[in-house]
Amino acid sequence: MRQEILTAWADGNGVCLTTEMLDKLAAYQAHVLDVNKQMNLTAITDPTDFAVKHYIDSFTLLPWIKPNARLIDVGTGAGFPGVPLKIVRPDISLTLVDSLRKRVHFLQDAVAQLGMTEVVCLHARAEEYAKKLTVDKLYDVCTVRAVARMSVLVGYALPLLRPGGLLLAMKGLDIAGEMQEAEKALKKYGGKVTQIKPVEIATGLWHTVVVVEKVHNGALSR
Repeated sequence: MRQEILTAWADGNGVCLTTEMLDKLAAYQAHVLDVNKQMNLTAITDPTDFAVKHYIDSFTLLPWIKPNARLIDVGTGAGFPGVPLKIVRPDISLTLVDSLRKRVHFLQDAVAQLGMTEVVCLHARAEEYAKKLTVDKLYDVCTVRAVARMSVLVGYALPLLRPGGLLLAMKGLDIAGEMQEAEKALKKYGGKVTQIKPVEIATGLWHTVVVVEKVHNGALSR
């Protein structure tokens, strides 16, 4: 693992990465890449790219995650951004949701190997899982990376959130058209865009974090 890349980013962004956290990040990377030989988890295998495009990319969401938050990572795939966030923020409780059973089995094994607590791995579709949640089990934060367009995402994510909860959607830079498409869905599901922030994760490499607050339960009130 390119530890020096992670520590340099952390030092520049006010993030504390302890030796234990770095060891867990290294162990998780090794496990992902080992399982990746038999299962398609990620196309990113270069150590520098892994540090930047998986780990630092995930860490850019940290400013919006409050202490002891209940976080759900929808369409988590190989566990990004959820697992790295949990490693550096052990105070949060984490639910990882994916629609492919074998990826969920991989995540269960990985979480167990890392000795992580307050992590649930679910084989489910977000829209079906949301229907089963009671009000007291709604989440504070929903993270989504490379799953669908915003007009679809808000319908998956906002029903999972309590009023005041945040959807953190990781997107590319050119999202104006996508945001315009999403206006009806935002109104329907009770969401309000509070921030659209371009973030540089490495020199010349950017993404956008779209922050949507769940302001009410929308037309589909429970």
